[in-house]
Amino acid sequence: MAEFLKDSAASTLESTTVYLWRNSKVVKGGRRFSLSALVVVGDRQGSVGIGYGKATGAPAAIEKAQKNARKNLTRITMKDGTIPHEVTGSFCASKVKLIPAAPGSGVKAGATVRAVLEMAGIKDCLTKSLGSSNQKNLVKATMIGLKQLQTRQQVAELRGVEIISTHVDEIIDAGQRYLPKAATGEKAKAPVNKVGQKNASKGGRGRGRGGRSGAPRGAEGQAAAAAPEAQASAKAEAPAAPAPEATPSSE
Repeated sequence: MAEFLKDSAASTLESTTVYLWRNSKVVKGGRRFSLSALVVVGDRQGSVGIGYGKATGAPAAIEKAQKNARKNLTRITMKDGTIPHEVTGSFCASKVKLIPAAPGSGVKAGATVRAVLEMAGIKDCLTKSLGSSNQKNLVKATMIGLKQLQTRQQVAELRGVEIISTHVDEIIDAGQRYLPKAATGEKAKAPVNKVGQKNASKGGRGRGRGGRSGAPRGAEGQAAAAAPEAQASAKAEAPAAPAPEATPSSE
């Protein structure tokens, strides 16, 4: 999971840990453990770097790797969220092939190669990993491939010819026609839940939420609840009726 670097000068830098290794060294007194971290740092806008750090604890190893990655930040070439042309990068026994994709395709890659591409800001790309699956070699092979990318203008200047359009431009234009367009009108209002309002307006004594029963709701319910109290207070304030006088009985 990516995290923002707080102590960096650029607040937009993010870091993601590719892998953690646990190493042990046997000495006379026992074993000494250490951790190694491989980290990718980038701003998702074309700058990306990889770093490697080693320490006795995981947080310290990750921090060392992040500092190393910030020293090795590299600017890569992109075009509308993808790469301008197909490229292959190789390092030792690992080889990574990067292929441009149409908008909406996403990044089709493994966890190691995906971390580098996402931190660089590439949103659409197809990849193929060949050879060794070692994380260190895959990350370095991906970086070597990204450094080889060139724009159409750079290639035209090197060859001394004019390049009108490329295959990547065609697939980008074709993909943008099928992308959903953002709605400009007003958003539809959500339906209002009116369940139970009919009984509440009548002051019914149905089962309420949470096991409550007989609780009057609404304006009529409040009036009905206040009526017994008003009647009781009126009876208390009314003067008592005088008792009838006793009449002598005729015997």
